Amino acid sequence: MGPDDIRAVFAGALIASCQPVPGGPTDSVGFVVAFALATRDGGARGLRIEGVANVAAVAAACDLPVIGLVKRDLSGSDVRITPFVDDAVALARAGARIVAFDATERARPVPVGEMIDAIHAAGALAMADIATLAEARAAIAAGVDIVGTTLSGYVGPGPVPDTPDLALVRGCAALRAVPVFAEGRYNAPHLAAAAIAAGADSVVVGSAITRPEHVAGWFARAIAGAAPRTDLALDIGGSKSAAALLHGGRVVARVEVGTRRDAGPDVWLAALAEAVRPWSGRYGRCAAAVSGLVVDGTWSAVNPAVLPVPSGYPLAARLRDVFGVPAIALNDAQAAAWGEHAHGAGEGGDLVFVTVSSGVGGGVVLDGRLLTGRSGLAGHVGQLQSSDGDSLEARASGFALARAAAAAGATADARAVFLAAERDEAWRKRRSTKPPAPWLARCVISISCSTPGCSCSAEVSGSCRGSGAAWGWRLRRCAGREAYGPGWPARPSGMMPG
Repeated sequence: MGPDDIRAVFAGALIASCQPVPGGPTDSVGFVVAFALATRDGGARGLRIEGVANVAAVAAACDLPVIGLVKRDLSGSDVRITPFVDDAVALARAGARIVAFDATERARPVPVGEMIDAIHAAGALAMADIATLAEARAAIAAGVDIVGTTLSGYVGPGPVPDTPDLALVRGCAALRAVPVFAEGRYNAPHLAAAAIAAGADSVVVGSAITRPEHVAGWFARAIAGAAPRTDLALDIGGSKSAAALLHGGRVVARVEVGTRRDAGPDVWLAALAEAVRPWSGRYGRCAAAVSGLVVDGTWSAVNPAVLPVPSGYPLAARLRDVFGVPAIALNDAQAAAWGEHAHGAGEGGDLVFVTVSSGVGGGVVLDGRLLTGRSGLAGHVGQLQSSDGDSLEARASGFALARAAAAAGATADARAVFLAAERDEAWRKRRSTKPPAPWLARCVISISCSTPGCSCSAEVSGSCRGSGAAWGWRLRRCAGREAYGPGWPARPSGMMPG
């Protein structure tokens, strides 16, 4: 039988690989025969069977052509599929019309050419299981009858891919030398169809048809992944720390504790762990949003005046240790930016997010991705400098307002500053305590101009909570005047310009 004859028999065919999980409930000759008959009735036009006894039983019970192979684990070679001539001869005598063997370039007990000659001498066709195009060329040059992409992704380096190697199928088909059987991770009908479109003559499908353990595992993992999860969310800021228990993205419980600023991260985490002790065992993951710089799970201060974090604190690792679950950590403003993109004012779109709390921070979401930048500080607007050299955080944060109030002779936090402004209290009119909305507005407009297409969202929280309304209309008014001139309405509504 030559290449054209093989193509005529197997053109556009499904070949069912009936190889049970070794040692599994279906690992018996009877089950292998049953799988062969069932797949034949379902439309398979060929079978791939492992083991001489299984080949003999299937060949006697079913009229479909059998590709036979033997798997062995050898001490001196990584070759597993039909490594010896005796195996190939025994398979042919048992009824295999095609004998498959490992034709990779790895160290082997029998040369490829010798194996092909032995298979032909036994009256069968030789199928080379290869992993690369170079191996396909070498096997064809040695006289193989069929090339199978069986071993692509399984001979290293690196982990086994999730998807089949369609590029290798196309490359083998382009050689136009022998029939090409696509094999390896074709676990869905659309993938098998893609192999035919890529030039394969046939597609070998195994686990998706004859290994119910694997199929059940796929479904179980998919269902588990789609089921609502319960997570622990932490927020560590300069004035307070908070924890929330979320189920399916919905907050079901929440607790706050004060941040003892000079106590250090170990104490902050211990306080949160004590606060969430009643939730123990209810969450499977932990995520922390923190003030400062987070790069690869390591935490450092950006502005120690907001939160004095020791440089290089292994936050993600300590979260795993303290809470006993997988954990990640993000800068709090970047985390909030992603929250606005996923669930808030900028849902689904590109956005620039600015938050005013104990400090001033920000984040950018562009093309559906949260930008962190090489330094981890992408979108962190708090350290932008004003014309007189002060940072935005030094002018507009909650701590900055409190310092300004103290300079004016008053003891007041950010909320009290805005309340005094609403009441038109005399000390509040001093220059040192004038609202820093103009500086923040210039920052917002500048960012919006440099990120066209992004909406801009601002949040007032933490030590500034309670002053959001006052902040909001002042910021919109200043931003409007920066963008459109002094005639902009005093109390505009909606998103800021840009």
